[in-house]
Parts: sequence; structure tokens; C-alpha cells
Amino acid sequence: MIVLHTESSKGWGGQENRTLNEMLGLRELGHTALLACQPGARLGTRAREAGFTVFETPMRSAFDLPAILRLRRFIAEKRPDIINTHSSRDTQLAGLAARSLLHRPRIVRTRHLALPITSRFTYRVLPDRVVAVSNHVARYLACAGVPTERIATVHTGIDLTRYVAPETGGTLRAELGLPENAPIVGTVAILRRKKGHADLLEAIPAVLARFPETHFVFAGDGPQRANLERRIAELQLTAYVHLLGLRRDVVNLLASFDLFVLPTHQEALGTAFVEAGAMGLAAIGSRVDGVPEVIDDGKTGLLVPVKDPLALAQAIIALLADPERRRALGEAAREKVRQNFSRQAMVAGMLEVYEGFMRSR
Repeated sequence: MIVLHTESSKGWGGQENRTLNEMLGLRELGHTALLACQPGARLGTRAREAGFTVFETPMRSAFDLPAILRLRRFIAEKRPDIINTHSSRDTQLAGLAARSLLHRPRIVRTRHLALPITSRFTYRVLPDRVVAVSNHVARYLACAGVPTERIATVHTGIDLTRYVAPETGGTLRAELGLPENAPIVGTVAILRRKKGHADLLEAIPAVLARFPETHFVFAGDGPQRANLERRIAELQLTAYVHLLGLRRDVVNLLASFDLFVLPTHQEALGTAFVEAGAMGLAAIGSRVDGVPEVIDDGKTGLLVPVKDPLALAQAIIALLADPERRRALGEAAREKVRQNFSRQAMVAGMLEVYEGFMRSR
């Protein structure tokens, strides 16, 4: 089977990470995965590094005629069986390009976000099937008018073989010059407002009042960086909060954390929680959208009300004060991820969708 993935986003986050993971999983099973993206896209760079064929074209708008024509030529040349689109713009461009062909491939749109949809055309008309990354997203799509028989849920999965802590542990304490016994509370996420980093900053003074040796690490970059730096200075937390920027050594970072915290305001599923669980980390997240599908409150981590720094501080303090409970939650999280969120399970779910089209053809 030949599967062409398309992505108009140039950044890197859970959406792009899932796409690359699926491409790798498809290749492991003997299928061919291709990518069409914009020049300079981080997904394109990483896919090319992994040995995939990457077709680049500017996608300046949803009605970029040159992009539609270029995609049409590429599709006609490579003759994919399936086109899997991932964002609104590339869905429109690749969808129109594919539907203009006499013998067109089937079109699948993967919905990665918990935000309201902005174009019903790219969900109800262009794709043959819509894949939701969580049950929460699937329920929303049905409420938004997408026929339920055209919706499938395939949870995001990760390559579990990558998430193994080094025998010597993570290197972050040495990198930051921290004492070996200093607790590290960390998060890995793009610095966007909806990720809740600002809520975590507001919770930190209460945590430090109870555990003054704790350090907080934000791995990721994004549009909120300047605002976060300003608030860190206002709260006099410069010595305790470390902004690492975009990092590719996520396993090393997670191996250095004692606790994972992401008080997100919106989350279709939360790949970051899956990755933390794979490393045996207890996690604290918000009781919102698809997060409870990953974190079982009180069993694999803790859930707090959204936008509630006080509750967040209390949850962090509770787990820092009880290392044995933290360890037990982390082990339960590791087992849940192993059973439900592997790359193999995700690829098997996607292949079930794809092969359904192949049988019907």
C-alpha cells in the first residue's frame, strides 16, 4: 500500500510527531509512506532524515491553485492508494487535487485538535473518512455534523522502544548545575497559551514554600516565550524555572524529571502524557477534553480543574511529599501506555481504516 501524508503546518508538536510515527510504522510493515509539506517544515526535515520521500510545495492559502496543480501532478505520478491529510489547508489543497483525478486515491482526514472546526467542507465533503485521535474528538465531530459512520477513533501511539531511561539516568541536573537530590518538575510542550504554562508559574511559589529545593523545567518553544520570561521575572523565579527551548532529547529530559505536569486548557488527547507514562512518570494534567483518556485520576496520575493554580500546586505538593505513591502512579502509567498507546496499536488502527477502502475498491 502507498500512503501519502500531507501537512501544511511548519512547526513541530504532537500532530507532526504522530504523523512521523505512523510513517515509520507503515514502513516497518512493508508499506510505502510519502509526505507532502511546505518548504522549511520541521516534519519534512525529520521525515527526510528518516529516509522518506518528501515533496515540498508552498501552501499559501486554502485556494492556492499552483499548489493544487503541483500536488495533483505528484499524486498522479506516485499513485498513492490513500491520502491522509492533517491540517485544514493541506486537506483542502490535497483533497481538491485528488478529487480532480479520474482514478483518485481515497482521502482520510486525521483530526488532532480539540478546537472547534472552522471548515465543515474539509470534514463532510472532501474526505471519505475522518480519524479522531480520541473518543472526545470523535464525539465532537459527530456533534458538528460529521456522519458517525464516517468517523473512526485511533488513539495516538508512540514507539515504546525509544522510551527507556539510561542506566545512569538523565543528564539534565548536570547540564543545569543542580544538586543530585533536587526534585525536577518538568513539562514538554509548545509554549502556547492553551498549554497552561502560565498557570504552572502561578502555582510555583506555593510549591517552593513547601519544597524550596524544587526546580521547574519547560522544554519547548513557541509564541508565549516572551510572556513567560516576563512573568518568571515578576515572580522572582528565575533561579527556579528553566526554559530549555525546543529539544530533541525528550527521553533524556523525561528520565531527569521526578514529576510531569502539563495543566493544559485544551487537549485532543495529550501525546506528552503518553510519553511521560512510557517513561514511568506520574503526571498531573487538567480534567479537560481527551486528557482523562490517558490519565486515570488517582491511578496513573492526578487530574485538576482547568485554570486552577491553587489545585495544581496542591497536587504537585502531594506527589512531591509522597515518593512511593509517585512511583506507583508512574508504574501504572507505564503499563497503561504499553497496553493502549503503542505505535503498533496506532498503525494497526490506521491500517484497518485504509484496508477497508482497499477491500471496497
